[in-house]
Amino acid sequence: MATDQQLIQRAVDGDEQAMRRLWSQHAPHIDAVVRRLVGDPDTAADIAQEVWIQIFRALPSYRGESQFGTWAHRIAVNRTLNALRRTRRIEKIETGIEEDTAAVEQTVDGSLVMESIQDATARLSPGARTVFVMHDIEGYTHEEIARELGITAGGSKSQLFKARARLRRMLGHLVEGLSSRDHGHAAPGY
Repeated sequence: MATDQQLIQRAVDGDEQAMRRLWSQHAPHIDAVVRRLVGDPDTAADIAQEVWIQIFRALPSYRGESQFGTWAHRIAVNRTLNALRRTRRIEKIETGIEEDTAAVEQTVDGSLVMESIQDATARLSPGARTVFVMHDIEGYTHEEIARELGITAGGSKSQLFKARARLRRMLGHLVEGLSSRDHGHAAPGY
């Protein structure tokens, strides 16, 4: 089993099989990062392709100071944010809060919960979604987010607050459904 370092060197030397192995090992995580930041699956697929092109172009500059996955993740975040700026998805970072709610059936299972969370996240404004994903999912600090997005740390905190508030409203029914099910309360029949 070749290590990432061996695969990287073979890929730099033009070995297509090594490139495919690097891609197959790291694509699930990298592509998921792009999807979470973008929200729209079709746009995310296009940007993920650009990200992988950039990763392979930058391979000769990889110095091994961090794990390959960490290095590729950073390229993915930077390239995705640049693509979002380029397509003007982040025209206005401050956004109003709309009163949208998601409807679900009374029976809540794990896949429906995950689908509801992903749908609700995708329905956030581009700025709020980006800050939410970067902070709460990817673990960036408000200062790092501010530098990446060209906003203030206070603007990042404000967007995160708005994103969380909107997600609570959109997903409140799931929490109530799980809570009543966990406590043995039957859902009212209509």
